[in-house]
Amino acid sequence: AADRDLVPDYPGITGSETFADWDPPFPIDLKRVRTQDEDYWKRYRTTPKGFIPLEVGQKLWGSRFGKLTSLRLWPKSGRLVETQVAFERSLREEIDPQYAAFSILPVRAQGLAASRGATDFGEYFLYFSFFLVISALLLAALFFKLGVEQRLPEIGLLQAVGFPAGRIRTLFLAEGMIVAVMGSLIGLLGALAYGRLLMFGLRTWWVEAVGTTMLTLHVSPLSMALGAAGGVFASLICIVWTLRQVGRSSTRSLLTGAATAQANPVEHKESETRRQRFFTSFRIATSLSVGAILMLTATSLHLIGQTAGFFGGALLLLAASLCFQSAWLRREGGTAIRGKGWWSVSRLGFRNATSRPGRSVLCIALIASAAFIIVAVDSFRHRGETLAPDRKSGSGGFPLLAQSLLPLVHDPNSHEGREELNLATDEAGSPLSSVTFARFRVRPGDDASCLNLYQPGNPKIIAPTPDFISENRFAFQNSLASTGEEKQNPWLLLNREFPDGAVPVIADANSMTYVLHLKLGDDFVLQQGDRPVHLRLVAALADSVFQSELVMAEKNFLRVFPEQEGYRFFLIDTQSPEQSPAIAAALEDRLADFGFDVQPTGERLANFHRVENTYLSTFQMLGALGLLLGTLGMAAVLLRNVLERRRELALLRAVGYNSSHFTLMVVAENALLLFCGLITGTVTALLAIAPVFFSQHAQLPSLSLGLLLLAVLTSGLTASILATWAALRSPLLPALRTE
Repeated sequence: AADRDLVPDYPGITGSETFADWDPPFPIDLKRVRTQDEDYWKRYRTTPKGFIPLEVGQKLWGSRFGKLTSLRLWPKSGRLVETQVAFERSLREEIDPQYAAFSILPVRAQGLAASRGATDFGEYFLYFSFFLVISALLLAALFFKLGVEQRLPEIGLLQAVGFPAGRIRTLFLAEGMIVAVMGSLIGLLGALAYGRLLMFGLRTWWVEAVGTTMLTLHVSPLSMALGAAGGVFASLICIVWTLRQVGRSSTRSLLTGAATAQANPVEHKESETRRQRFFTSFRIATSLSVGAILMLTATSLHLIGQTAGFFGGALLLLAASLCFQSAWLRREGGTAIRGKGWWSVSRLGFRNATSRPGRSVLCIALIASAAFIIVAVDSFRHRGETLAPDRKSGSGGFPLLAQSLLPLVHDPNSHEGREELNLATDEAGSPLSSVTFARFRVRPGDDASCLNLYQPGNPKIIAPTPDFISENRFAFQNSLASTGEEKQNPWLLLNREFPDGAVPVIADANSMTYVLHLKLGDDFVLQQGDRPVHLRLVAALADSVFQSELVMAEKNFLRVFPEQEGYRFFLIDTQSPEQSPAIAAALEDRLADFGFDVQPTGERLANFHRVENTYLSTFQMLGALGLLLGTLGMAAVLLRNVLERRRELALLRAVGYNSSHFTLMVVAENALLLFCGLITGTVTALLAIAPVFFSQHAQLPSLSLGLLLLAVLTSGLTASILATWAALRSPLLPALRTE
């Protein structure tokens, strides 16, 4: 039994010549070494001095890493070398490499899967572009209709000389096809320019959020072809719809330039049609409002996804608002305008909006769509708010966060641990004397936050100590809590046991929804060696510093990942937050051997928010494009309305109205449409985000809304003045003769 090889080699001990040369990683009192101990070491080295039963040793020194340190074999035949060779051969044949943490990974497949990105922002661009596309289609339909109405005498002449309606429709369709194809080609060039502008912004203005300048524009010929074909198809539908309305008019009315269904329309018939359209618009608006309320209610109760509920409810609300305003503009029973002065003239301008209710609703829709995108997106922007020392904030009340390259096995909150880690101090008022640590075990993995552009397939996992769970810090957006105790402290859900063996974990709501694409109750399957580990999401934190990790209970962590030692993630609490910089510098200095890196929790949250704000800025560019489209469309509609009413303006001028009155009327009409569009877009956006607003960090936009209002008003007034100038510039006497 006197065999020094019974003890396995241990660096720093077994190779030492004397006890004084020992360098163990555990505390030892070398003063207790006697002369006979030195003599024994020189002669026998690691030969044991005593033997105890195996069961007793396993009870005293067994750990989660195992209860055996070595195996000793005795050959029966006495042929040691032959037995060793045979044993090694049979051992290699029987052992499974996966039990030694050896695994084969499909690196290329995983890389391709991760390169698809954590979030498909093309989907969100499509959602936001939907409002823009609808506005563009409405504007295209109006322009085609205005173009056809300008050529009504031409259509009437073709009918008078014998051209059939089908031939005329074919001529206009061919003409519209040429215009649509040219417009689609120009649109493709605009799409390329817009995409390059976004890529340039991500490489320069927003590079801190993206983290790389290696971004290039990827152009898919299929998507370009589909977009161009969609534009042409939509334009043709607008042309067919316009020609269908014109086809109901008589040849005589077309020759006179009036597209009416009858040569001599009856007044009460027009009134009846207007009344029918009023009730139709009102019924449609009521139905859409009920549908929007039901969808938003289902979203707030988490019966449907927030993305589908947000955009679906917003679309229904916007459509309902436009239908209500259409019914309002088509109502009957308006009283006569009496009096004099600017208010009476302004009321006359307001009344002009009801002469062409379809065009007025279109102008409102264009402005409302742009306002909706800008206001809704800006509501979710983080505005650099400072973190209060609140335990329910995104930092949990911890001003500092730290990570170490090497694990800390000693508790920095105990006196003994501070002594071992060189954190003990006798100085009165030392910043380190009031520091407390929340410790987390760490299993390294992929970043699960928005800072990672790739799809995380192996997320980082951390496990807090039980005392952190009992403190009940941080705010939760939602959880699977069923008992009163769990609802009071959702962290207790980490201790829940599932019959199928799933391990409960907690994630940040943003990471869970937009990066992992999971919801509460879903499982994330993690491959641990040869067996899959099902991580079940039981709660979602609200905008926290844990956006890069999944949080697991320590007891489950030790069972699933027994190879991970010590603690490598820390949240640091101080009694004086203003001393945080000094505390961070002292900790990094004294724990430099462990690779200790400290950063403010506010800075970590700001990094997350910077990325979110970047994506929101790209979405808001769609709103700016929609605002430009709405302004141009509104200017065109307003100019067309003024030109069509030149006879009225000529008559008003003949009875005493001057240019200032005309300008005031046009400005009043335009201001009414602008106001209705802004109110519609803003109110529907705020109602649509209400379910998310009360559960997340959404904030009411103030500065952006003011700038939006100023930009729209400025452009609208400019368009009004230009339209009035264009109308008054033309001779009014010929128009007066035709009145």
